[in-house]
Amino acid sequence: MALKIACGQMEIIAGRPDLNTKKMLELIGLAKNDKVDILLFPELAVPGSMIGDLWEQTDFLKDCETYGRQIIAATKGITVVFGNVAADWKRKNKDGHVRKYNAAFAAQDGKLVPTGQGLDYVAKTSLPAYREFDDPRYFSGQEMLLKDKRISLKNGMGLVTVTLHGQEYKMGLLLCEDGWTDNYPINVPVMLKQSGADILCNLSNSPFTLGKNSKRHALFGSQAKELQLPVIYCNNTGIQNTGKNIYTFDGQSCVYGPDGMVKAAAPMFEEKLLVFSWDKDTEKIRAYSAEDELITTEDDDAEILYKTIRYGTSRFLKQTGIKRMVLGASGGIDSAVTAALFTDILGPHQVLLVNMPSRYNSELTKNLAQNLAENLGCCYTITPINESVSHTVEQLYTPIHNYTTNRDFKVELTGLMYENIQARDRGSRILAGFSAAFKGGISCNANKAEITVGYGTFYGDLIGLFCPLGDLWKHQVYALGKYLNESVFKRNVIPEQIFTIRPSAELSQEQTVGNGGDPLVYEYHDYLLRAFVEKWDTSSPAEILKHYIHHDLEAFLGCRAGILSQIFYTHAAFCKDLERWYGLFTGLAVAKRIQAPPILSLSKRAFGTDYREAQLTTYYSLEYKSLKEKLLLQERLF
Repeated sequence: MALKIACGQMEIIAGRPDLNTKKMLELIGLAKNDKVDILLFPELAVPGSMIGDLWEQTDFLKDCETYGRQIIAATKGITVVFGNVAADWKRKNKDGHVRKYNAAFAAQDGKLVPTGQGLDYVAKTSLPAYREFDDPRYFSGQEMLLKDKRISLKNGMGLVTVTLHGQEYKMGLLLCEDGWTDNYPINVPVMLKQSGADILCNLSNSPFTLGKNSKRHALFGSQAKELQLPVIYCNNTGIQNTGKNIYTFDGQSCVYGPDGMVKAAAPMFEEKLLVFSWDKDTEKIRAYSAEDELITTEDDDAEILYKTIRYGTSRFLKQTGIKRMVLGASGGIDSAVTAALFTDILGPHQVLLVNMPSRYNSELTKNLAQNLAENLGCCYTITPINESVSHTVEQLYTPIHNYTTNRDFKVELTGLMYENIQARDRGSRILAGFSAAFKGGISCNANKAEITVGYGTFYGDLIGLFCPLGDLWKHQVYALGKYLNESVFKRNVIPEQIFTIRPSAELSQEQTVGNGGDPLVYEYHDYLLRAFVEKWDTSSPAEILKHYIHHDLEAFLGCRAGILSQIFYTHAAFCKDLERWYGLFTGLAVAKRIQAPPILSLSKRAFGTDYREAQLTTYYSLEYKSLKEKLLLQERLF
């Protein structure tokens, strides 16, 4: 007889076991009404994940246990498998905290179903300590649990046997990384197969990452085929804000058949009771709903980027209770895309665009900013900063008295200082003021290239509630702008000239859209900086220089062929440019990133928690110095 199984793809709210349990009880009720036999919930469905040292609070742990008992009590007439924290109150770790496990519990007819070894739960074996995860800080693994119970590891994998319709079913329970066998030494799926598992149930709490779905489908599909077992991947939706990053959880729960193919799948970023049937004898798996996606989205194109950014931003605004947004509108692509994003989420009446021209802003960019506001239907205002900046400069030239020498002196303002005064006047004075008056949050419009080298001003354009485009390179922002025009608004709300003008901060006579523009040549620097951040292990200055010497740097970086010869006429110029940006990336930009608003994470190496760094001085290896010396000597000789 075929079983009816469901994945409860739910939105998990981190640190709110009360709300999560309420949602789980509702889904249990729906599943019962639908005559579901087995209902699966995601990893840590009760407490949520990435909650920091809240894991060490005794009252919180006790509440999670209490809510777990409520779920167990609700399983009369159904089998439920769910993720929760398990505390061993009799044991403490070396740090003095109660021993805890990231655990999967199985319950049937109001009682816990023990594992084959008589344990109440299955603990996670593979504890991640990368990116945003730091599980070993808080949790012990399955090996420790078995050691405490004096059970052999080879006999201690998470196998739970349930009887349904008079037939026994052995469910192999895994938690997220336990299924990612490429990354961990213990192959949990193979051990479960050897223990006699009929089906593998992977409870996950996995955030969205560009390109992850392709790898997951390949890994779990081949896993199901090699083991000749169905593999269920049950993931959650929602977001989590760690203070430095906002992570989105995309769901996309799915079922892989023994042939390695996806048989049923839930959509991205939607709560869904994904129901399917499985016949143990015939090995047939069938989706119940025609709406279920048979192939989940896995491409990292503009559509997926926007879907993720929109979801993460909208959920963040909802959780924080923010209903209005204020942002500077410069006439450039970054502010245009950000304005379109918030307009799409909140509606035009809830978005205020502020154009803050100085004497360096062109009529072109001022007109483009206004055209953007008109096209979107947003609230719009123009607030010139010439007088206020002049007043600030005048105040800074006020005599300063030195009581040691008993003399007065005046500071000297350089061009860069004057540029930063303009940026801070826009951010800390005008936008901050409008934020209070308009009762809205401020958006930081920076992209990843700017954040990488600190091309932004403390308390100026780096202020804000959070940074929705902070994990997008400049070329991705342009692609997103095109997508907004073509597929979201279906008209050119972002004026076409914004895509063609030269990017510029317009803070000096030498830096305008018609003159020097930004110091970054994005066609090249976008890809160079991406290598610094996302290929850190293979893209040191020495490695970059080696590829330059071997004439394959453009291919290595992925930028346009021929771009280097258009930018650099000498080897010395190339080295100077490389050191300029690498020095900023590892220098002052680190301090700026530490104080920057939280970034919406899209890649594996978003600044914040994903990309971990310390404030150090810039270091160039001996190999780099040697290569550079030989290269420049060769240039001088010829």
